[in-house]
Amino acid sequence: MTLQVTPFIMLDGKAEEAIRFYEQALEAKVVFKQLFGQAPETPGQPMPEEVKSRVAHSVLKIGDAELFVADGYPGEFGQRGDQLSICITSGDVETSKRLFEALQQDGEVKMPLEEIYFSPAYGMVTDKFGVTFQIFTKRP
Repeated sequence: MTLQVTPFIMLDGKAEEAIRFYEQALEAKVVFKQLFGQAPETPGQPMPEEVKSRVAHSVLKIGDAELFVADGYPGEFGQRGDQLSICITSGDVETSKRLFEALQQDGEVKMPLEEIYFSPAYGMVTDKFGVTFQIFTKRP
């Protein structure tokens, strides 16, 4: 698999509103949407009730391009400048590890690269230039 690079908008409880806006303004088509409440809960870490109705992930198709839109946990992505990141999709864990390690040099790890219910290796890192990347590995 070749790498895929996708803009990813992270909002603080406004993802549903943004999705509706982009459907009208950009003629976007929602091809996938999952709420946090639809995901399996992590044992020992109950999900707050106000988070369950937030968008965990969505994929919008705009022409031939994709745009990812989601909410974070309350307060997680509320600062201007934090809303946009770049998601790099990889087909294997080794490539994801290599990318993550390279990007974290003189940067800041926001979420360690680790297995999570939707990916065998997912993490977030802000590089030394202040650009945040999400590294997502597809399941085989």
